[in-house]
Amino acid sequence: MRIFIKNMVCGRCIAAVSNIFNEINVEVKNISLGEIETESDISEEKLEILEDLLEKTGFERIKDSAHQLIEKMKNLIIQKISETDIDENFLLSDFLSNRLHKDYSTLSKTFSQNENLTVEQFFILQKIEKVKELLLYNEFTLTEIAGKLGYKSVQHLSSQFRNVTGFTPTEFKKLKVHNRKPLDQI
Repeated sequence: MRIFIKNMVCGRCIAAVSNIFNEINVEVKNISLGEIETESDISEEKLEILEDLLEKTGFERIKDSAHQLIEKMKNLIIQKISETDIDENFLLSDFLSNRLHKDYSTLSKTFSQNENLTVEQFFILQKIEKVKELLLYNEFTLTEIAGKLGYKSVQHLSSQFRNVTGFTPTEFKKLKVHNRKPLDQI
């Protein structure tokens, strides 16, 4: 049985969800971001318990196909950005179409209709959160960060950063409070 879970964005999420399945004695065949395959079908009673436990830990079972597709897109984007190895010629449309084997216009339309923002806006917001993280770690220069996240120039990164946050990257680093958002809340 295949179950789709919302808000799984990292390895710790996989571990947390895996623990929930262990807790209700459901054997997992395969687990990845946003998706779990069980060894056998799960009774309606156990599904209700599962949904309750997932909800208590900030996750949610996704039942309809549109939201399953959106969750797959989000997880692919989050994973791609976390690798910090985005080529400056990277095309989100090609990336998602190739990975999900669907026409990009369909993917984009599904995302926009259900999320109140475009998939491109989501991608930008995720990149900006990664920029914030890398700025706070202070391990890379702004030029290196721009290169790692596929920006053609530092000016492009700075402009996009300012449009989203209201601050330049330098101003952001000087702030006492760094307003970062959890990836699953973007």
